[in-house]
Amino acid sequence: MNVIEQQNTAQFEVEAINRRDRQTPLYAARQKIHPKRAEGTFRRLKWLVMFVTLGIYYAAPWLRWDRGPYAPDQAILVDLYHRRFYFFFIEIWPQEFYYVAGLLVMAGVGLFLVTSSVGRAWCGYTCPQTVWVDLFLWVERFVEGDRNARIKLDAAPWSAAKVARRTVKHATWLAISVATGGAWIFYFADAPTLARDVVSGTAPGIAYMTIAVLTSTTYVLGGFMREQVCIYMCPWPRIQAAMLDENSLTVTYNDWRGEPRSRHAKKMAAEGRPIGDCVDCNACVVVCPMGIDIRDGQQLECITCALCIDACDGIMDKLGRERGLISYATLADYNRNMAIAAPAGTIDPTIARDGEGRLNSSFRKTTWRSILRYRTGLYFAVWALIGLVMLYALMHRSRLDINVLRDRNPVFVQLSDGSIRNGFTVKILNMMPEPRTIGISLDGLPAAQMTLADSSQGPSNLLFFEAEPDKLKVVKVFVRADPDILGNGSHDFSFVAQDMTGSETARYAAKFETGRNQ
Repeated sequence: MNVIEQQNTAQFEVEAINRRDRQTPLYAARQKIHPKRAEGTFRRLKWLVMFVTLGIYYAAPWLRWDRGPYAPDQAILVDLYHRRFYFFFIEIWPQEFYYVAGLLVMAGVGLFLVTSSVGRAWCGYTCPQTVWVDLFLWVERFVEGDRNARIKLDAAPWSAAKVARRTVKHATWLAISVATGGAWIFYFADAPTLARDVVSGTAPGIAYMTIAVLTSTTYVLGGFMREQVCIYMCPWPRIQAAMLDENSLTVTYNDWRGEPRSRHAKKMAAEGRPIGDCVDCNACVVVCPMGIDIRDGQQLECITCALCIDACDGIMDKLGRERGLISYATLADYNRNMAIAAPAGTIDPTIARDGEGRLNSSFRKTTWRSILRYRTGLYFAVWALIGLVMLYALMHRSRLDINVLRDRNPVFVQLSDGSIRNGFTVKILNMMPEPRTIGISLDGLPAAQMTLADSSQGPSNLLFFEAEPDKLKVVKVFVRADPDILGNGSHDFSFVAQDMTGSETARYAAKFETGRNQ
């Protein structure tokens, strides 16, 4: 083949790839899914998670926590106006935002830990999208019936009964969505007060805007874009693949015991043909909220909700067969079992069971001990270490802070008695929700004295003033010293702030200028 023919061939292949890409859209239109209600262990777990998470979200802003008369009594409050974050006994100031950053790091490491252990369990159980979709589906089933009834209602012509059912369903969805937006704004202001203002129409405009935005997003994402959010909007399905390894637990169809599948198992058995445990009933498919078939293997759409396990276990119970045709399994155990069941590359169902119909003991059953390995241990150690460091820092942090800004014009003033005076603006931050008496002293400046501007206090080595609760106190302090004692040049010293009723102290390094060259 000459060079021209090679170029033509390469150009033809590129054009073929471009045509294929144009024919395969990156986004597929939604096909409505009618998942059937499942019953079983994982479905009960999802109900429990939904009840707990929604209960926390809706009820948390109404919890009270007594912090005394000088601080709000809402247990969880993001006070943007006063720039505070309250969480029960913890109060976070803006300069302490690193605690929030630490929590976000812990959340990220925790997500890695969960994913490397049990796959996308976050997506299947605790993701807000999953929780609200579960709630919306419950409303849909309650109003319109289970899977077959909903499919029949969709296909039926419009009638008064159909309009009534759809109206009730969407009205309930909207009520849930409004409650979602309403609950969110209560985290940013006193909940009872804001609730009265919202109802009376006197709340700030931003409150109504926030409710409107969250209402619309909850209603649309939970009611009409359920699968699209997980497939197209969320990046986690694509990221989580990097978190998994061959020892991660994932929802798996064990085709080493299920194949070959057949809906006519009795007929095939009577004819002496080997069959697997899967009877091709599609029970695992109709309960899937994403509408996928887990028997096709791991798929991006799978959120690991494990409802297919419940559905399949129910069928196995009816057929008198062992549970676990679909189960949590590791890739390592799956490959090992496939090597036993398909020594020649094709699954031999006669290997799966012994003469009494029990599963071959050579097959390995995956247990929860699989998650106990070096990788998950490392994730847990990092997660726990971050948490312990943050807890230690939180328990030993100072609630008193001092900042000093020296006067630049003039830098110093020589008084009539020959002493040198420097001016400083001292800022004392009282981060306690109670008033405190603060004393300011000097360290490292011999024979120096202080006076407060606009105060009747005379020169002293120790100044006192009252710091209001949770506020910044700004005072103007003049420091005077004898240059003959200090000597020439600049002199390093420290302002020391001390809680006179406690043991907390804070220091700030400063310089005293005499105006004389070395």
